[in-house]
Amino acid sequence: MSDILLGKSDIDVLLRAKYANRHGLIAGATGTGKSVTLMRLAEGFSQMGVPVFLADVKGDLAGLCEAGGGNAKIDARVAELKVDWKAQANPVVFWDIFGQLGHPVRSTISEMGPNLLGRLLELNDTQEGVLEVVFKLADDEGLLLIDLKDLRALLTFAAENAKSVSQRYGLISSTSIAAIQRALLGLEQAGGDQFFGEPALDLADFLRQDMSGRGVVNILAADKLILKPKLYSTFLLWMLSELFERLPEVGDLDQPKLVFFFDEAHLLFDDAPAALVQRVEQVVRLIRSKGVGVYFCSQNPDDVPQTVLGQMGNRVQHALRAFTPRDQKAVKAAAETFPPNPKVKKVADVITQLGVGEALATTLQDGGIPLPVERVLIVPPGCRVGAITDAERATIRARSPVGGKYDTAMDRESAYEKLAARAADSAAAADEAAPAGKKGDKGADDGSGWSDMIKGALFGTGRRQGMIEATAKSAMRTVGNQLGRQILRGVLGSIMGGKR
Repeated sequence: MSDILLGKSDIDVLLRAKYANRHGLIAGATGTGKSVTLMRLAEGFSQMGVPVFLADVKGDLAGLCEAGGGNAKIDARVAELKVDWKAQANPVVFWDIFGQLGHPVRSTISEMGPNLLGRLLELNDTQEGVLEVVFKLADDEGLLLIDLKDLRALLTFAAENAKSVSQRYGLISSTSIAAIQRALLGLEQAGGDQFFGEPALDLADFLRQDMSGRGVVNILAADKLILKPKLYSTFLLWMLSELFERLPEVGDLDQPKLVFFFDEAHLLFDDAPAALVQRVEQVVRLIRSKGVGVYFCSQNPDDVPQTVLGQMGNRVQHALRAFTPRDQKAVKAAAETFPPNPKVKKVADVITQLGVGEALATTLQDGGIPLPVERVLIVPPGCRVGAITDAERATIRARSPVGGKYDTAMDRESAYEKLAARAADSAAAADEAAPAGKKGDKGADDGSGWSDMIKGALFGTGRRQGMIEATAKSAMRTVGNQLGRQILRGVLGSIMGGKR
């Protein structure tokens, strides 16, 4: 299958595989058929061997893993369109940040980077600057930030040694660090402690085909995640930036390497600063050459900024309801974006009159030329349109090729453990240097043992400067062997290159 039959009017409207990485938009009011259109596209990409990632916000997209049939509305639509349709399931892998409805999806603090983490924590500019300093300190000292306790340990050190850290990296304040700590607590309560950890997601596991050559459909269970909109949008933005940083340039291919569906797209841009929107636009514009197609799904086209919307070459517009002035403006704006077609007059009126499963569509054709807008009936997918049972989900998970890799969490040595070990070494060295009657007393009277231990381990102490410097150099040589090079971060702050 080289192209996807999206819908039919008096002509067949095809989504050309060659131009599928020119991105797309699926828009329309609730209940107009956006989910069915998304499923049709996901199934079509899978059939041509292209892996897919999508978020299942309502639970109905999970039906992609089961064959359809027995649906009177689907049967009637197939008969009306006279298409070659057969019930069929798709190869599916379920994922879930919370690890309940799919394999756990994890990232590390280091891989998330300070920019996206700052957005997730809703920090102001000053607090984001402090977070940048903490990440720089971790990079320079070879301290891996894997989970929340690693970041907390380093923040605690930075607060207790603000003067020393400020001299090296720039002014930081204990007030900003306290604000970050409070934000981390809120993130933990929102489920962030389950997202940050290892084994971290290997994006190569999204680029899979099954034994028959069909692309695997990766479905993220997002019914609970969507209740935490910042976590949801930041996670998907992180994934997009990871794809951008890690995939090689491939130019124009006959079909994409991966198609990424971003449902409830407005959550990505709500309250987003202009700088972040600019970076998203840059990623969307350039990721095409990595062989990745990005499809935004939302109720109104104006949920997506114009600079990003301008990158969408393939568009499907379901019905909009013009009940409010904002709705009327959205309808008019959507109508003006379609290439004109004499057969479809007064596009703005047509948008408000579309039935369920109808849409206005334009796709890129030969030479990258947009197809004049067509009013089409969407071809139904061959999979089940609707939710699946817990037993069916459990069966799919049991035969997943990646379950053994992600289902068991691990906690290796990272910043928290290294800071604790250095503190212990510093305490032992100080204890040896103290008079016989004073050994073991350091920190017991003044309550500053933890701070002094870490400060001595990282910056040295007056009495043990030579020994600590030698230890630090040895540690850094070890870190150099492990990391190979200084951590480099990409356009959205994620780590560039291979995993560390």
